[in-house]
Amino acid sequence: MAALRLILASASPRRVELLRQAGIVPDAVAPADIDETPLKDELPRPHALRIACAKAEAARAKLAGEADWLVLAADTVVACGRRILPKAENPTEVKACLGLLSGRSHVVHTAIAVAAVSGRVHSRVVSTRVKMKRLTREEVEAYAGCGEGLGKAGGYAIQGRAAAFIPSLNGSYSGVVGLPLAETISLLAGLGFMTATLS
Repeated sequence: MAALRLILASASPRRVELLRQAGIVPDAVAPADIDETPLKDELPRPHALRIACAKAEAARAKLAGEADWLVLAADTVVACGRRILPKAENPTEVKACLGLLSGRSHVVHTAIAVAAVSGRVHSRVVSTRVKMKRLTREEVEAYAGCGEGLGKAGGYAIQGRAAAFIPSLNGSYSGVVGLPLAETISLLAGLGFMTATLS
């Protein structure tokens, strides 16, 4: 039986780097272009799961029945209570997100979904509680101006300058970055994919 190959259905360089840390180099990167708009009254955790599974299904549909591929997709949602924060598209949205998160705890849900070419999608959601310190106006302005929060869920990147804003978290650090490694490796191994970490 041929070794399984892995497609990462994500354009995120952070997810590629996290996989490399775990000894996994995807055989292909094929971002899935889907509508990620939350449904009416959709809660953050189910939203993350729905989007990750939809990405995996969309990427799998392009494989034309080849049997030796697995498709890995993920979606990260920053939640302030029941509210899904956006992927900040401009400095104003970064500042709005930080204003909501400043001085309180929030939850980061990262869903992972693995699809074989034939068969169902296997998925998990990893939720991490993150505490952000109370930010000064100057800190918010400086962070929004540096550009790091653009395109990031919740308007910040914990692996960058925003690490200085996070005194503690309870859960998966790699999940907050964008891919919970322990759970991802476990899910892939359960489907027969061997990594350098496991072999």
